[in-house]
Amino acid sequence: MKKILIIFVAAIAFSCSKDDDLSLPNTVDPDGSANVEVQDFMWKAMNFWYFWQSNVDDLADDRFENTEEGRAAYTAFLDSEDDPAAFFENKLQYIQDRFSFFNEDYRELTNSLAGISKSNGLEYGLVRFQDSEELFGFVRYIVPNSNAATTEIQRGDFFTGVDGQTLNLSNYVELLFGENDTYTLNMADFTNGTIVPNEEEVVLTKEEGLAENPVFISKSFTIGGENIGYIMYNQFTNEYDDQLYAAVEALKSAGITNLVMDLRYNPGGSVNTTRLLASMIYGTNTSDLFLKKRYNDKLQDQFNDSQLEVYFADKVNGKTINSLGLTKLYVLTSSSSASASELLINSLEPYMDVIQIGNVTRGKNEFSTTLVDDRENSYLYTPSRVNDINPNNQWAIQPLIGRNENADGFFDFTSGLQPDHELLEDYSNLGILGEENEPLLAKAIELITGQTGKRDYNVQYPINTVSSSKEHSLMSDKMVDDTVYDLKF
Repeated sequence: MKKILIIFVAAIAFSCSKDDDLSLPNTVDPDGSANVEVQDFMWKAMNFWYFWQSNVDDLADDRFENTEEGRAAYTAFLDSEDDPAAFFENKLQYIQDRFSFFNEDYRELTNSLAGISKSNGLEYGLVRFQDSEELFGFVRYIVPNSNAATTEIQRGDFFTGVDGQTLNLSNYVELLFGENDTYTLNMADFTNGTIVPNEEEVVLTKEEGLAENPVFISKSFTIGGENIGYIMYNQFTNEYDDQLYAAVEALKSAGITNLVMDLRYNPGGSVNTTRLLASMIYGTNTSDLFLKKRYNDKLQDQFNDSQLEVYFADKVNGKTINSLGLTKLYVLTSSSSASASELLINSLEPYMDVIQIGNVTRGKNEFSTTLVDDRENSYLYTPSRVNDINPNNQWAIQPLIGRNENADGFFDFTSGLQPDHELLEDYSNLGILGEENEPLLAKAIELITGQTGKRDYNVQYPINTVSSSKEHSLMSDKMVDDTVYDLKF
């Protein structure tokens, strides 16, 4: 596993000579006696990096004058919220921003970006009962080597309560994602079209340091004369790029000529890993544009084209990529497919036929980066500089700092990417992930082989989730700008 968790493209710009550094604006400092160190860091970092900086009046460059009166006004503004979290949300975040967030400890945040979290390993969706505030959960999959993997719970199981309390819209966050590391799920059965509580219970415990290999399934089929590869990939985690490439190489060795990428539970992650996967699938011509970045107006003018344009890759961690060289890709999606999952689809669209099967995606075309209290590094988190982070302020913010456009200039999918073949999961017929009869995979196989048969794809009990376990993880809906490429000045 790589030692370096994240290397941000902008951080690489700062490794050049001082004259080439991005220039931070001269901003007023607060009164030293005020307890607003965290809020000061948040304001200055957001003033510089935030994609919607010009849309938030309180983040304007001229909001506070560099005078005694301006200093007093700035201090009072920072002190208007005692809680830095409330300050971030109420004073700095643009009203249309659905995805920027923060954490009191940058280490917890950066671990999550590496696929390491405190978890019991149960991944599930939550669905609202019709005409009710009550919810039920259904198990999507179990993370190997987790606490949940030691129990009998499995994909397709249902639960309606936690610790004897019925789940509803008001209490599910506290019951499932609250302070209690150990809780008891009250299980249920699907009987005659109804979710019915039973007497079974499953006790689960969240454990520190659970590392999830996002390559959940990788296999191949030979059906109807077609060699078909299938990868279920559950997060774009840059710590597992080698494992991802090994899976793709194995499929190439197996002689596949078609690939199904299952991203239905993938909430996003690393931009660079997305670029690498796209290169493994399509090709390694480093002159083909993968994406172009768009920052706020203040930043956009400081970058040159070589810093804004990202191209396909020909190597992964020093190894030459032996690309599949496909012209067509089948992608399985759901409303939980977000961010980097959508980036893969959008950035491949100009080059190949991407056939999307499932449900409309989440709709997130902006990317973020991790900012910490390291002014000398323009607030960018850089692993080699952890000793330079203000020891009195361990907070990190993960604001949206830009959007990605594909080679055709398209970026507008905030309402989600619409499937070519709509097919929602059915909680009466979830199927076994990776098996050729699992409904979404079966549909992809049908499209590949042209063998329609007599299979009925009618969805009797469509799954429309209101939330999921991954939506409450730090990596939910994240597209992290960690693309590494040569900068030429």
